[in-house]
Amino acid sequence: MASGFGYTGGRTRCFPLWQEFSKCYASAEKPVDCVAQKDDYMECLHHTKEIARAKEIKSHFVQTQISQSSDARKAAEKAATGVIVSLGLVKEEEGQ
Repeated sequence: MASGFGYTGGRTRCFPLWQEFSKCYASAEKPVDCVAQKDDYMECLHHTKEIARAKEIKSHFVQTQISQSSDARKAAEKAATGVIVSLGLVKEEEGQ
């Protein structure tokens, strides 16, 4: 059984979830009845869902930044090419 006291002498952040899981497990007929409490306690300890969500958000952000920078680059190239072509310094290539 966990004492509930951390290194600094206070209660740990997950101790209330441990108590809830322990209470459920002690009174349950089948361990399957306490899966939700176990998942909450494990998430508190390891933050696996939180970390997965943060990675997903970061990946989406990176993809958005890549897309936006690519679009900006294309627009800048088009603007620069348009100015040079309009001055007659360079002939526009066929197929653009």
